[in-house]
This record gives sequence, structure tokens and C-alpha cells, in this order.
Amino acid sequence: MIAGPAPSGIEPPSQEALSRPGVRAAVDGTVRVLAAACGLGISGSGWIARRGVVVTNAHVVAGTKGDVSVQLRGTGEKRDARVVYFDPRADIAILAAPQVGGSPLPIVGDPRSGTAGAILGYPENGSFDSRAARIGATQQVFSQDIYGRGPVRRTMTSIRGRIRHGNSGGPVVDREGRVLATVFASAEDTSASGGFGVPNALVRSALGRARAGSQSAATGECTA
Repeated sequence: MIAGPAPSGIEPPSQEALSRPGVRAAVDGTVRVLAAACGLGISGSGWIARRGVVVTNAHVVAGTKGDVSVQLRGTGEKRDARVVYFDPRADIAILAAPQVGGSPLPIVGDPRSGTAGAILGYPENGSFDSRAARIGATQQVFSQDIYGRGPVRRTMTSIRGRIRHGNSGGPVVDREGRVLATVFASAEDTSASGGFGVPNALVRSALGRARAGSQSAATGECTA
């Protein structure tokens, strides 16, 4: 959980979004991320941005030493993955997973606050799950990095909808199945259902840097 801006002024999520063909098809671009660090097993979510390229959170793979894999739809064969970009401040990691298959999810260039959609992923290391959501505003705030260090200036998108442990790294998609943000935390204020996502602009930048260099990236210390 993390403190950040609440999605104020945003209507409740629309359950109707879950029945849209684009949302249902987005399972083909959503993966479970499995890792091991400091003797502990870790599970999270991720999404396919390009063929063989997966977006997830830095805290999902922090401290790993090469033991990272992905599962398409959360049930397929585990495919080896390699961390090629790691940013503990923005909480974003890019994985090279050439054998993952699946269908890349398009990214919305400038998502509008209030856009309806769904949170996709594998909460609590369970089966694929989709929950109605709406995104709020994208703002710069003072918060913490993945290690609890701060204050640091971060840009984050607020999300209204149910976020659970294991949704980290999964996409929030619109009704057409396009990525609006990448989930990284639930809200510290438990009186409201919601959390925060990495904005698409930061994800695009990370993908560009990962494309420029194919070397494995250092993954820092464990977060546990």
C-alpha cells in the first residue's frame, strides 16, 4: 500500500466494461510473473507490450538473480524471462521473454481521467481476474520508492477499483482492451477501493530504453 492522490470526482466503475469484447480478449496479452529473490517466491502480473516483451513492476522482480518466468493467461507453460530495464522510483521493469507468445496490448497515448475499463491480473497468485475500474488524474506527488525510501518525486495515475496483492504489474485497460496504466499499489487509505498505476508516458519511455539496449539490468536489493 502507498499514499497518493485519491481519484476524486471519478464515478464508480462500470461493470458493463467487463463484458466488452476488447476487455475479454486482453487476457491474451496478460501474464503471471513468477520470481524468486532472497529465498522467497514472488508472484505478480504483467502485460505484453511487444512480441516477447513484458511490462511489470520493479518490486515484483527486485533482487532477482535470473530466476524470473512468465505464464501466458496464468496457466500456460512457464517461459524464461530476463530483466532488461529496472526503475525502482517509477516502479517499472521491462522483461525480455521471447517464448511467451500471446497478443501485445496497445497503449493509449493520453488517457483521460474518468475513462472506464478493467483491472486485469492474477491477484493472490490465483487465476486470471478482471475487475471494473476507472482511472483518475495523473499527478506528480512526493512519495516513496519501492524500498520505502523518500520522499521522492513521482508521477502516478490514480485508479478507482479493487486492487489486491498480485495485481502489481498488471494493466488497467479501457473498453477496447487498450492499456490505460500499469498497476503498482493499492491505496493506503483503506476506506476507498483503489490504488495507483504507472502512467503510460513512463512505460513508453522505459520500453524505448529497453529497445536501445538488450543487456540484462541489475535488479537492486530485495524488497522483502
